[in-house]
Amino acid sequence: MKNQKQAMLFGLATVLLWSTVATAFKLALRELSPVEMLLIACVSSLLVIGGVLVVQGRWHQVVELSGRQYLQSFGMGLINPCLYYFVLFGAFDRLPAQEAQPLNYTWALVLAYLSVPFLGQRLRKLDILAGLVCYAGVVVIATRGAVTSLSFSDPLGVALAIGSTLVWASYWILATRDTRDPVVGLFLNFLFGLPVIALICGVTEGFEWPSLGSLSAAVYVGVFEMGIAFVLWSYAMKKAENTSKVSNLIFISPFLSLVFIYFILGEQILPSTYIGLVLIVTGLWLQQKKVRDREQALAHGS
Repeated sequence: MKNQKQAMLFGLATVLLWSTVATAFKLALRELSPVEMLLIACVSSLLVIGGVLVVQGRWHQVVELSGRQYLQSFGMGLINPCLYYFVLFGAFDRLPAQEAQPLNYTWALVLAYLSVPFLGQRLRKLDILAGLVCYAGVVVIATRGAVTSLSFSDPLGVALAIGSTLVWASYWILATRDTRDPVVGLFLNFLFGLPVIALICGVTEGFEWPSLGSLSAAVYVGVFEMGIAFVLWSYAMKKAENTSKVSNLIFISPFLSLVFIYFILGEQILPSTYIGLVLIVTGLWLQQKKVRDREQALAHGS
């Protein structure tokens, strides 16, 4: 049943979890390589999501899929978690959290642009304006305010952060044709992606038991960022009477994240980060406006 109050509570809980993960990424990456962190997080996420399905009595949905859907799970698993998180963790490994995290938030804009050729959606003038504002913020953050020189602090790190948005947006484009239950689909994606991650980790890094601090941070990422947050957000969307109101909660996350980054990681937040983040969030707000307009039109029509 629809319940906007419950939807907002689920959404706020999700946003709180999302706000902590940039800090957890950096804590884990102090000792772990991106692929080692990904392996631990993927195992943790699998256990959590599998447990959710068992508790909810939905495990039968995992074993009742067709061979084609299992093959789809393997393909989707190569994108998420394998490629996406490897690229994302690579960006966080090279950039300060205050830079990598806001850059990754531009994935929603990339999704809007990719929806034009792949989903046949229209590109409006507002989408173009949103892109200009959003990527102006990206340049401010990536250059640490030295906009005129276009001197990037870490070109590869910036490229990985932007690349992660392309991978994540592409994943959601493909997910529009996915008939599996979202939680079941995520579990199977991680299940089929895990052997690939383990193989890459074994070949490149080997298997060593990490320190308790790094292990705890990586487990936290798997449990909360990859697992519980996804389940909570799914509930928020199902319960929502007005999805745009719930979606707007995500704009809180990058600012709240800076609080954790400052107090836990000890990063001095640069003025360029604040300016760039405001530009990025403004661009995303403009891009989201068409969603709000559409929902309002539907509400008036009913």
